[in-house]
Amino acid sequence: MASDTDFLLALENVSVSFDGFKAVNGLNLYIDTGELRVIIGPNGAGKTTVLDLICGRTRVSEGSIKFKNQEITGRKEQEIVRLGIGRKFQTPTIYEDLTVFENLELSLPRGRSVVGALFWKRADEVIQRVHEIAATVFLADHVDRLAATLSHGQKQWLEIGMLLIQDPELLMLDEPVAGMSVSERAKTAELLNQIIKNRSVVVIEHDMKFVESIAHRVTVLHQGKVLAEGNMQRVQSDPKVKEVYLGH
Repeated sequence: MASDTDFLLALENVSVSFDGFKAVNGLNLYIDTGELRVIIGPNGAGKTTVLDLICGRTRVSEGSIKFKNQEITGRKEQEIVRLGIGRKFQTPTIYEDLTVFENLELSLPRGRSVVGALFWKRADEVIQRVHEIAATVFLADHVDRLAATLSHGQKQWLEIGMLLIQDPELLMLDEPVAGMSVSERAKTAELLNQIIKNRSVVVIEHDMKFVESIAHRVTVLHQGKVLAEGNMQRVQSDPKVKEVYLGH
């Protein structure tokens, strides 16, 4: 049994096979509280699979995943969300025909009890919380807009807001700046640096400039294993990393 750990999230010797192919192969990954970690690597390195394993979407073949010292392998996706892990996928999943306000309101965790859910009403604190999160994700002036009318970048921010309103302790984002304009990317970096204050964030990203602007630590995956880890400078100067990225 893996020993207790001070890390918020600990993956130890984690592997998963699809039809005999090891997509993730004996992976060890440790995320601290209040850390912004970026995972990079060539296509097929296993990056998205790692997030799928953490959030319970894919079953671990072997190894251990602990969140706050609690084993989460084998738990259902919803249970893992309730423990405090939020996940954003590559394409935004928002309710296009609802307003920004309604999208955020719907994402608020309801009272844990049935009674709490029955007496749920638009209390002042709900409205306040929705506006607070809207402001955090640069949508303060757009709360009454239909989500369908937002720009691509704004939709990405709305989805991050829908996760933030649930107050996860670990937020996982898969390519959050894909398709964004240069100014939207800069604002997203600003957003991530702000929300790190009371949670940990794991980001998968291809845009190296963006990675440089946010990462505390970078993990390079290759063939389902950690190839290198450290700050951006160290990782970029690593000969193994240079070799893997040549031609990518």
